[in-house]
Amino acid sequence: MRNNRLLPVFLVIFIDLMGFGLILPLIPYYAEAYGASTFVAGLLVASYAAAQFIGAPILGRLSDRYGRKPILMASILGTSVGFLLLGLAEWIGASVGAALGMSVAAINLLILSVLFTSRIIDGLTGGNISVAQAYITDVTDETNRARGLGLIGAAFGLGFIVGPAVGGTLSVYGYSVPAYVAAALAALNLTAVYLWLPESLTLERRAEIAESERPAFNLGALAAAFRRPRVGPLFHVRFWFGMAFAMFQSIFALYAAGDPLKLSPQGTAYILTYVGFLSVIVQGFAVGKLTKRYSETTLMLVSAILMAGSLTAWGFISTLPMLLIIMIPLSFGGGILNTVINSVLTKVVYREEVGGTLGLSASIESSTRVLAPIIGGFLLDRFGAVAPGLFSGVIMAWVAILVWRRLILHPDPPLAPRAAPAPREVPVSVGGGH
Repeated sequence: MRNNRLLPVFLVIFIDLMGFGLILPLIPYYAEAYGASTFVAGLLVASYAAAQFIGAPILGRLSDRYGRKPILMASILGTSVGFLLLGLAEWIGASVGAALGMSVAAINLLILSVLFTSRIIDGLTGGNISVAQAYITDVTDETNRARGLGLIGAAFGLGFIVGPAVGGTLSVYGYSVPAYVAAALAALNLTAVYLWLPESLTLERRAEIAESERPAFNLGALAAAFRRPRVGPLFHVRFWFGMAFAMFQSIFALYAAGDPLKLSPQGTAYILTYVGFLSVIVQGFAVGKLTKRYSETTLMLVSAILMAGSLTAWGFISTLPMLLIIMIPLSFGGGILNTVINSVLTKVVYREEVGGTLGLSASIESSTRVLAPIIGGFLLDRFGAVAPGLFSGVIMAWVAILVWRRLILHPDPPLAPRAAPAPREVPVSVGGGH
């Protein structure tokens, strides 16, 4: 593993996620400040994930063709533009509204339109996590790939820990300030990638990929991937694991504020920070050691079982100390499973498909971040605090069964070697050429 390349990628993801975390907690307040209903505020949050569902596989496939570095730079540039639009939304609305003599309601609608545009731009170009994972795949081998991908997960977690705290502090100066700072961080990130991150795909590899058959960028490609041997079961695991974990993430704040815990927003933030630190420890340090001792499919099975138990217990927790204890196996299982799924995916596809496959995996995860809050909110509102945890626990029990049956007990056959391209025919002159 080329460690000199892992540090720049770690910093790229950390800065990127810190910028994202700066404004993530403020998006609903942004929307409500301009007259949006709770439903519209939820749509604004979901618009990013929905756009990423479309953009991530395209960016991944483009990185297979044109190289990781230029696509990574393009995605970071889009993120910077999205954050800048977010910060300028009020100014744009006020300026255009004053020039056209618009009503306050019309100005607020215009501002909301700019906010949606900013989040969609960021979502469409925000698939750089999958590109970074493809980069790690390029510079690692199969024995230490999980450790490299775990470092990406650790950077992801650290960015989410630092970002919201800094964003909350800056928000006292106005909601636009965190957006401007996030845009500046993205610009700094773009400069760092340009100066210090070398390309991981050689010209020879890009030429080989260009000559190979490239899957289309459409939903049919995603459906076909679910049917592929070895890839399909992993995508099923990714979807159901994503649903369970996204439900926990999206519903936890509402759960913590209600009976029986009745935590303050600050207390909820502390618990989520605690979970973030646990995830960083697991993905940054434990993954590499565990994958040297145990097979990745075994780790997937154990992690799914741990998550099934801890998520089910989460639904029945009534005290804060017990909640903190339950968060340990939940963070351990989630951190291991999230990393190992992508590590195994990179080993069951051809090299020219790595970026696109990780992009599809990111799309699947994005789709769960759209669906899980809707389902979890309904369960919490209709059946109480027990329902989201119990539902998530049942999902993870199904994931454990899926891993055992499809990946351990009856695994699909290994990937066949890619056939060499047929030699080009050279025209032969018959009957007296000149």
